[in-house]
Amino acid sequence: MEPQRSVRVLIVEDEPLARQTIKDFLEGQDWLRVIGEAADGDRAVALINDLRPDLVFLDVRMPGLTGLQVLESIKHDPEVVFTTAYDDHAVTAFELEALDYILKPFGRERFTQMLTRVKHRFVKAAEDSEPSVKERAQNALRQKPAEHLQRLFVRDRRSRLVQVQVAEITRLVGADDYVELHACDKSYLVKITLNEFEQRLDRNHFRRIHRSVIVNLDHVLSCEPIDRRLRLKLSDGAEVVASRGGSQTLRDLFF
Repeated sequence: MEPQRSVRVLIVEDEPLARQTIKDFLEGQDWLRVIGEAADGDRAVALINDLRPDLVFLDVRMPGLTGLQVLESIKHDPEVVFTTAYDDHAVTAFELEALDYILKPFGRERFTQMLTRVKHRFVKAAEDSEPSVKERAQNALRQKPAEHLQRLFVRDRRSRLVQVQVAEITRLVGADDYVELHACDKSYLVKITLNEFEQRLDRNHFRRIHRSVIVNLDHVLSCEPIDRRLRLKLSDGAEVVASRGGSQTLRDLFF
């Protein structure tokens, strides 16, 4: 069964390739009509309020406002499908409040599954008591992650999206709004703060030993006292000196 009218679609995605992929996968879906595109959060808010789309494909992380901040800022109330390169359960808390989410890079089969769910929603109207997408976003922003980060997609030096298992991460080094992530003898620059990473990692395995460093305890090979601090040797050969507070934390864990 088809919706009674065309579903008006807005694509919000900062990556041109991802925008084009969505448009390609929507071809032939006569019940859907793309009415606009945005490449950043601020533009997304303006277009959503102006064009009033029925459905928004919304990137989670992009320049300006994040996907959740976009939903918190808009006056119109569209249905939402999130797109994200981060397969982490911290994001899932709000993803499941949307119609669906698709993990970049996504394929046609997963996209088709998502469209089936979207069509069902538009054929069967939501109950009047259901909270608006803005209310769901506000609730999600107040929620704490229910589960720990297990894997994520990051860009390598050739700008390809590659998957990194969190268990393979040896250390994370913060630099302003970025984190240098080290895993499998490679490093990746991720646009997320060290504080955000810390909240999403399992403290049974990851500990912050310095203002700018988090280490994976499973990759610590040895600890060497240096004055009142500890120098750690990691499985990838790197050596990291903990702060005094971080050293005490490690002593409480190891000794």
